[in-house]
Amino acid sequence: MTKFRLSAIPVRMRTQIERIDQVPYLQAKRSYITAIALLLAVFVSTGHATAQGASGQIGAVGANEPCVADNKTRVAAGNECLVIKTYGEPAERTSLIIFIHGDGYRRDPADYGPSDYMYRNARKHGAKGIVAVGLIRPGYFDVKGNRSTGNSYRKGDNYRPQVIATVAAAVKTLKKHYKADTVVLVGHSGGSAISGVILGQYPGLVDAAVLGSCACNIPEWRTSRRGYNNWTRSLSPHSYVDKIDEKTKVIAITGGDDKNTKSVFARDYVASLKAKEIDASFIEVPGVGHNGIVRTIEFETAINEMLAEQR
Repeated sequence: MTKFRLSAIPVRMRTQIERIDQVPYLQAKRSYITAIALLLAVFVSTGHATAQGASGQIGAVGANEPCVADNKTRVAAGNECLVIKTYGEPAERTSLIIFIHGDGYRRDPADYGPSDYMYRNARKHGAKGIVAVGLIRPGYFDVKGNRSTGNSYRKGDNYRPQVIATVAAAVKTLKKHYKADTVVLVGHSGGSAISGVILGQYPGLVDAAVLGSCACNIPEWRTSRRGYNNWTRSLSPHSYVDKIDEKTKVIAITGGDDKNTKSVFARDYVASLKAKEIDASFIEVPGVGHNGIVRTIEFETAINEMLAEQR
């Protein structure tokens, strides 16, 4: 018999149940509402099990469940199991390009949505000889409700050592699995910060990176937003410049109207890379904000340039 836990309830439904505790009238009815939600979860999961199996969709993996890592829909990453979406296929010579999303902040944590928006970018580049992977960071989920295990720390201090290590482990696994000749990381916002740290913490693992909307100096970024640095556990790309392999190529690209990760952070980071004779360039796209950068022609052009040079 299949066991259903509260965690089996869809994320948004579970969030609403948790909100019941804030409404005195509904507190007494919490058990009834939870039971109804569980029944709905049973109906949905059993009613769609066959369809999901046929379409290749995957469900959430619990913390104590094994990671069924096929390296197309999930990848084992250290102690975690990360959700991925894979496009393209390997060839005699293969480039692996991995897209890493941002932090996805909202004012109300209950409004956090899926983090698979870079699947669209990955889909554009998958081809014979180019394996393009959209990766869901630890603790985040996609629009289908497939959740990567681990802690997202999305309420703050997001780029902690264990997060970096987990994402790097996924990159290593995929690189080995696909026998990739070259590896390119493409990040947006927090995904760029994580990518930038990986370049220095794991020199030689990655050949190139496109860093969109990068807060490449985390202490200065946090200070600019709050007046002080409250992210004391997060690692920062600027701290690892000296450790990056000299053959690595980097393009940082930021929107001119980005009020979050302002251009100065990526521009100064690129200047530091150039001082170490690393092939790096900075692009500012006029009239584009923080999230819009991943939908620009300039962003796609930078990715294509990286792929062309690595093949």
